[in-house]
Amino acid sequence: MGLRITLASREARPLLVSLLVGPVLFSPLGLAPAAAQDDGPATSAVASADEGPGIDPDSGFVMGEGWQTVKGNCTVCHSAALVTQNRGSRDHWAYLIDWMQETQGLWQFNPEMEDTILDYLSTYYGPRTDARRQNLPRHLMPPTAQASEHDSKD
Repeated sequence: MGLRITLASREARPLLVSLLVGPVLFSPLGLAPAAAQDDGPATSAVASADEGPGIDPDSGFVMGEGWQTVKGNCTVCHSAALVTQNRGSRDHWAYLIDWMQETQGLWQFNPEMEDTILDYLSTYYGPRTDARRQNLPRHLMPPTAQASEHDSKD
């Protein structure tokens, strides 16, 4: 007899969550994956005081305040990579938690735990300002069809 997996079974939930959460995270309202960045040699799980928090070798989470709470709650349903590859504001992370609670069966958090999770996510996986270059100045932009039509009417 083989193992029968239905969409409602416990065994299928992590797959189902990853299939459903992925499109939301990458939707226009969601997040883009963090840009690849070369941090030099692999980061040690133990960091000195002047280097800041280390990286958990099991999950890849930054070991900052609240990381164990996040690891203990988020990785029950999906991999840590679903968190670490994304960025968002506190409001965006709160939106994702609400969405998972409303549609994916995520349990309700007590207010203190939710604050810990949101503080951690918005601190270590908040929006990035260095992930995209500045827009080109207008004079360096190639001509567009609209600009060409406008120029020909003058």
